[in-house]
Amino acid sequence: MIAGPEYRPTPADAGEYREAGNRAVRPRDAATLIVVRKDGDTPRVLMGQRAAGHKFMPNKFVFPGGRVDPCDGRLRPPHDLEPAVMARLRRGCSETRARALAMAAIRETYEETGLVLGEPHTPTLRSRSPQWRDFLRFGVNPRLDTLHLVARAITPPYRNRRFDARFFMADAELIQGEVHERPQGSGELLRLHWVSLRDAEALELPGITRVVLAEVERRLREGYAPEDPGPFVHFRHGKPVVDEI
Repeated sequence: MIAGPEYRPTPADAGEYREAGNRAVRPRDAATLIVVRKDGDTPRVLMGQRAAGHKFMPNKFVFPGGRVDPCDGRLRPPHDLEPAVMARLRRGCSETRARALAMAAIRETYEETGLVLGEPHTPTLRSRSPQWRDFLRFGVNPRLDTLHLVARAITPPYRNRRFDARFFMADAELIQGEVHERPQGSGELLRLHWVSLRDAEALELPGITRVVLAEVERRLREGYAPEDPGPFVHFRHGKPVVDEI
């Protein structure tokens, strides 16, 4: 285990779920991207509010992200993950799956915010996937080598929805152009805005988001490298455990 901010499910967190029966639901791979702006007096991160109708974390403020799609593992951009980041991700999955997690973080951020993050000065990838075709039409390739792995968290067992989420961090300088029109059917996040870390703490947040915010603040304050470990929040015998990733 590692020392750090304690994960404490709040009563509101517990209310987000219902029991799924006697067998635990298998968690689905997901990825989240924390985009950090450093052009002001204090760093800011991009957050939005989940709609009230969502069954998973309704009304909570979160970072952009979502489930890994099969199409995320079929593309390999010119700039791959840093070897240290890849090694840390591979503790829980294959190399292809590790790359897919990073790709999903960038794709989901585009689908939820309209922001295109990547490198415009390389031959553009091609894809048959509608999701990636929409992203790649801007002539931008994902820059996986710029992503830092911050944290990992698995939703508690016996819930109706479970995710094995990896949290990545990237600099807002990767954003190419302005906010683009979001694809049809997206826009799951409301009230998107850049918020300071201190102001973010006052929002209605899931317990794990508070842990991740604390880790982001620590990294920005102390400096960080691709090999630096982060918190891995999961459950053992029904109790939260914080290990390293």
